[in-house]
Formats: sequence, structure tokens, C-alpha cells
Amino acid sequence: MEDEAAWMERAFSMAQEALEAGEVPVGCLLVYDGAAIGKGRNEVNETKNATRHAEMVAIDQVLEWCQQHKKDHEEVFSHSVLYVTVEPCIMCAAALRLMKIPRVVYGCRNERFGGCGSVLSISSDDIVDTGEPFECIAGYRAKDAVEMLKAFYRQENPNAPKSKVRKKDNRK
Repeated sequence: MEDEAAWMERAFSMAQEALEAGEVPVGCLLVYDGAAIGKGRNEVNETKNATRHAEMVAIDQVLEWCQQHKKDHEEVFSHSVLYVTVEPCIMCAAALRLMKIPRVVYGCRNERFGGCGSVLSISSDDIVDTGEPFECIAGYRAKDAVEMLKAFYRQENPNAPKSKVRKKDNRK
């Protein structure tokens, strides 16, 4: 069985794939019973679908795996661990909670959209009808995750909308 460092290394490989594909570099693995049964990287730009975050891609793969292996997805998710390079956003944290994933290990904090304490505490707050809170382990290779994000934001995103900021003219 691989240890957390090895799972996170694989998540960072997925993030690197995302970066090379012109996506925000986030990668993750969903591990069940010693095997990665779902993996994901951001696919938002290439699919033009804002919900295709790494975690959502991995969740879809696990659902498919459960169908193929005739496993109860609730049982599988409730015994899985998510390894992800960046703190899940609010949307993804809510999905993880609804899927009853008990443990998330992540790299850097997501100060703009984080759902595991940076902005909202979806992972730990008492929220009615959303499943149980889940454990978060933060900080694995956080500096590396931040550097990958900086590398993405230094390059120009061809899918970004054109700026609507008007340049001031010098007329009086």
C-alpha cells in the first residue's frame, strides 16, 4: 500500500498535466482500499464547463468504477481518502461532504475560494442535511502547489474573456 507522500506525488503529476494543458494546476486522487480508483485534474478550460474541477472529475470516475465493479458508491466514498494539491473550493468541499468522503489531504490553502477553512468551513461546520463533517490535513508540499499556481497565472489564459476596462483618454 502506498503512503500519503506517494499519493500526493501522483496528485502533483495530475496538476502538472493540467498546467501543461492550460488549466489551473490542480490534481487529485481518490483512494479506496489501497488503490486510486478516481483521478482528476482541472478540465474547465478545455471543456468550457466551470464544474469540471479536479475533484468533480475524480468523483465521476469513482461513480463509474463503482458501477463497473458492482460496488455501493456510498460505501466506497465513505472509506476513501482524497489527495489534492490545493484546498478544495466551496463547490468541491460541498460535493465531498455530500459524498461522505471522510478525509482530505491537500497542499496549499485556497485563499479566494477555499471550502476547508480558508473562506468557508464546509468541511467542519454544522450544516443541516449535508452529511457529516470531514477531516482535512493541510500543507503537504504547499510551497510547490503555490509555485504551480503562480506559473499558471503568469501565462496568458487564451480562454479568459477580453478585458472590458476602458483606457482613459487624455481629453479634457
